[in-house]
Amino acid sequence: MVFRSLIEVERAIRASWGSDTCAPEDVPDWCPDNPARGQCGTTALVLNDLFGGVLMRGEVHRDGEWVDYHWWNRLGDGLELDLTREQFAANELVGPGEAVSRPTGSGRLDAEYETLRRRVRERLGH
Repeated sequence: MVFRSLIEVERAIRASWGSDTCAPEDVPDWCPDNPARGQCGTTALVLNDLFGGVLMRGEVHRDGEWVDYHWWNRLGDGLELDLTREQFAANELVGPGEAVSRPTGSGRLDAEYETLRRRVRERLGH
């Protein structure tokens, strides 16, 4: 896929988020005022499709207790790219990340990922 810039891709991704691209457990907390909520897994996969690199995952703790994982990307030049970090409230902390393999086979976010992927490609003109 050919595109002009990372900024263009970021705009396409942010414009493509919705409750239907959100992780199911985060749908009750998703709203247009916090559109990044629950988008980390699908966004990280779409960015990985476009730029390659490494998927990163860190634990999320709310009020000191583990609640979930947060996903982002490390690009080939070592730059860590996290388009969804702003989703977290003050009482939610993301721990250090570790590189993880891209999930293979069917997964729980397949429909959400495909919806986001399709929208982003359309916005980029592909």
